[in-house]
Amino acid sequence: MSRTHRWLVLASVGLVALSLAACSSSRKATTTNSTAPPTTGGAANPTTTAAPTVMFGTLPSPCGPGTAKGATDQGVTDTAIHIAYGDDRGFSGLPGLNKEMGDAVKAMIKWCDDQGGINGRQVVGDFYDAAITQVNTVMQQACKTDFMLVGEGWALDEAAEGTRVGCNLVATPGYAVGPDFDNGPMKYEAVPGPADYQVASIFYEAAKLWPDQVKKADFFHTTLASATESTFAKNTEEAAAAGWNLLNCGVKINYNGEPDYKPFAAKFQQCGVQLVYYNITPGPQLYGFLTAMDELGVHPIYVTEAADYTTPFAQWNTKGIADQTYTREAFQPIENADIVPAVKAYVDIVKADGGAVDQLGEQATSAFLLWATEAKACGSDLTRQCMVNHLAQVHSWTGGGLHATTDPGNNKPSDCGVIMKLTGTSWAQWYPKTRGQYDCDPRYLFHISNPANWGTTLGPDRLSTKFLSPNIIKPQTS
Repeated sequence: MSRTHRWLVLASVGLVALSLAACSSSRKATTTNSTAPPTTGGAANPTTTAAPTVMFGTLPSPCGPGTAKGATDQGVTDTAIHIAYGDDRGFSGLPGLNKEMGDAVKAMIKWCDDQGGINGRQVVGDFYDAAITQVNTVMQQACKTDFMLVGEGWALDEAAEGTRVGCNLVATPGYAVGPDFDNGPMKYEAVPGPADYQVASIFYEAAKLWPDQVKKADFFHTTLASATESTFAKNTEEAAAAGWNLLNCGVKINYNGEPDYKPFAAKFQQCGVQLVYYNITPGPQLYGFLTAMDELGVHPIYVTEAADYTTPFAQWNTKGIADQTYTREAFQPIENADIVPAVKAYVDIVKADGGAVDQLGEQATSAFLLWATEAKACGSDLTRQCMVNHLAQVHSWTGGGLHATTDPGNNKPSDCGVIMKLTGTSWAQWYPKTRGQYDCDPRYLFHISNPANWGTTLGPDRLSTKFLSPNIIKPQTS
């Protein structure tokens, strides 16, 4: 997820869910069959002009009627294309987890089919609720039925990567979490978050905006090693390159909660910290810590990742305790829907279908559009090989303006960022000052130089070697 919201998901799961990764049972939900576009009676008027091109922001719609034919691959018939999508909404620990992703794909399928599908084939969405722990089971089901994975977001995707690669299920996910899926074969993410590259905009921007405070900075650690601590090694590289000085105050809370957060806040106070970077998601632990800092009169600048750009966090901040929170984004925020056509299109389409909207939904939407655009290009020859060939050549992608330009074909994120600021119960773009603009710099596309920090072994082609086999689908150049 770029790393956009990648830690939102895993941090939300917590240690208990991680320990249950091996458990699974069938969780496939009902298949969603979208209806064909309505027709009207009467003869066509030969003098009428062609209907205007349907747009999604700056992107001409890839959907529409056509004459594509043939059962060209698994899940493809003369009349339909079956795709797998889903989220973890059934997880008992956090009901509704990431449902915005499934809501977005479901709505986009309807939007597409109402225009005529892909070259005339209707898109049929097979929804899978992985409920965190059942990801391998739903992957096994998708392997038997579907053409591709599209826009899905499963927190423990790593647990199913061997299954996905084994059945050559090509993916355009909403996000990727595990390092082997981050850099997996046959995976093309609309906003990549590879194991060996990071978007470091927030570190360089902080050094420019708060040059004194970054000299007295530190990370806020938790015991959730697999979801938050593992990324701090990468962050340390980024912070050092940007000129930060980390005080190493030794603050680490139990992710499952503390009876009293004041001793931890006192450590930061005694250490003289003036800027704190964290990637813990909003919830009781973060709220308890921020409240303790406020009660002790410690008011540093808080620099965070996109996981914290959430409505619940804003709704909690009624007392302004978190008013010094500045969060990195690569997506156009929902608040910019009035000036960014792609965001308005996303919000309108999903709300019209009764779905919930947030940035995770934007990610799933961009993934669907990427898939649909290249599926259209394949025409009647809609095969996984054709999709891989086309997706590997996509080196400039914005989802019609939903986010900064990325390189899905080379699995590289953007070199741009936006800072969102929380003030009271509202988020707003804070930097750059002009809404809708990005701050871009080649330095922001940051290569993690230490392979030990990647979390997996990458080959010379930057693919994870863990599940590779001679049978994977590779791009063909001719």
